[in-house]
Amino acid sequence: QLQIVESGGGLVQPGGSLRLSCVVSGFTLDHYAIGWFRQAPGKEREGVSCISASGAVTDYKESVKGRFTISKDNAKNTVYLQMNSLKPEDTAVYYCALDGAYNSGDFYCLDAWYDYWGQGTQVTVSS
Repeated sequence: QLQIVESGGGLVQPGGSLRLSCVVSGFTLDHYAIGWFRQAPGKEREGVSCISASGAVTDYKESVKGRFTISKDNAKNTVYLQMNSLKPEDTAVYYCALDGAYNSGDFYCLDAWYDYWGQGTQVTVSS
């Protein structure tokens, strides 16, 4: 049975760092693309960063490039989002989502592309 569980969110001051973790069970990450998405109050959900099944390709929202890094540990079936230099506008619920297509040759960091979602973890950046 597939389970996606995010953790690592919290309250951090501007300029601070957080590392989000997403543990997947029921699927092996080396065959599926996976990504991080976020939704702020009153706003639509948006893609933050995604990584292909092979791990060779990553994609980032323009506003987080140079600050956020996505990575995955296939042995632990876990994907991470290291977030540095956090800004108040990064405040949102962050979701981990998996593309259910096995070894898909296509790769997009769009929420409609992803089939399975975690419950989310709150990130609040505030002084």
